[in-house]
This record gives sequence, C-alpha cells and structure tokens, in this order.
Amino acid sequence: MAKPRHSRFDCAPGCSVEAAISLIDGKWKCVILFHLLEGTMRFNELRRRVPAVTQRTLTNQLRELEMDGLIVRKVYAEVPPKVEYSLSELGHSMVPVLNALKEWGDLNIGRFGKAPASAITA
Repeated sequence: MAKPRHSRFDCAPGCSVEAAISLIDGKWKCVILFHLLEGTMRFNELRRRVPAVTQRTLTNQLRELEMDGLIVRKVYAEVPPKVEYSLSELGHSMVPVLNALKEWGDLNIGRFGKAPASAITA
C-alpha cells in the first residue's frame, strides 16, 4: 500500500515548516525548481541540467511537483510529443526560498564532500 503523500499537520509549532518541506522533500525537487527559475524547459533540457538524476526519478519528481501545484506541465499535440515545464504561481512564490538555499549553499559549499580536518592530519 502506498504511503500518503502528505500527512495531516497539527497546529504544533513547526507545522508550517513541515507542510512546506513536504512539498519539496524529494532529492531533486529543489534542484528542478531552481532550474525552472530560468524559464520554461522541456524534459531533456532538465535532464541535461541535472545529469545525476535518472529518467525515472526525474519523471516522478516532475509528476509530484505538478500534483502539488508547484509546476505547470504543458503538452502540445505534436508528433513527436512536446512537453514543457514551468513554474506555477505557487512555484514562483518559492523563489525567495530557493534563492536563500542557493546563497546558503554557496557560503557553505566547502563543508561538503571533504574529509574532516582531524582525518587529514593522520
């Protein structure tokens, strides 16, 4: 049985944070949203921007973002099919959050992927 995508949030402190995080909790969702800040993109364009994501995972993350109302998926009646993704109005409201995440990441990038200083002086 599949687990529910979003649980009910009580009014305890932090519930609004839990609600917000539940919308962007996938490994690649924030990255996808960040790239869509640049404008409308097709599937393969997103895939090139995020080369570490598998096709299946990208598809699933895009579906979830669409179901949650953060992105808009536009399908054109063409052969071969043409599908474009863009931020919805709700997705655009995430711009300050995404920019804050990027700024924090830029300031702290040196902390990731490096051995602790104690391990280097062996």
